[in-house]
Amino acid sequence: MRRRWRWLLAGSGVLLTAVVAGVVLAFPSVAATACPGCYGLEGLGPGVYVEPGLSADQRRRVTEAVAAGERRVRDFYGGRTSSPRVLVCVTERCYRRIGGGRERGVAILNRAVMLSPRGIDPVIVSHELSHVELRERLGSAGDRVPQWFNEGLAVVVSDDPRYLLPRTAPDRCRVGPEGTPPSTSAEWLRTAGADEQVYARSACRVHRWLAANGGRAAVTDLVERMAAGERFALIVKEAAE
Repeated sequence: MRRRWRWLLAGSGVLLTAVVAGVVLAFPSVAATACPGCYGLEGLGPGVYVEPGLSADQRRRVTEAVAAGERRVRDFYGGRTSSPRVLVCVTERCYRRIGGGRERGVAILNRAVMLSPRGIDPVIVSHELSHVELRERLGSAGDRVPQWFNEGLAVVVSDDPRYLLPRTAPDRCRVGPEGTPPSTSAEWLRTAGADEQVYARSACRVHRWLAANGGRAAVTDLVERMAAGERFALIVKEAAE
């Protein structure tokens, strides 16, 4: 009986090792955010991890960009409920190693944000943190928000000048919200890959919705009602009427 248990335990250990190895190979971003140190990243501040060997100027740049991005999200929502890990790479090699691609940055559910060398900027930081904050506030209802709203809101929160006119403009839309917006992640990726202005159109749609429905308070109301089980489409339609 003891021998049988030893074989069972050994077999379980091998299986667990295989599963962990499979996750690391298939989803390096998940593994890296769970264990930044396993990928050679070191702590810079609370929840912030960077690749080693950074100069003082690089460390200061990362610290300031993350702080400014967090401030934009906090100012929009009146506080933050999320506390994701932020993984920052100053080289493309590092970013590829932790599972990144050609994007400037990416949010990993409500758990983490990964930033490429091209994403060490308050706009990109706050854009990705906006995704995390919205999902954290929505909880299980997060999957029911259409992607165009998620992305458009992130542009508004980050105050991205590529897709929005200055705050002094009567209407901040650089382009109108024409067409049917992409609702799913797959649709968004296909559309954005062919036309980056989908960000501007979605931001315009969200900006005008906010302007017509009380500004930032409209998002708080939306989150509360969706978390209570109401449907996004009905809430937005009701607000538009």
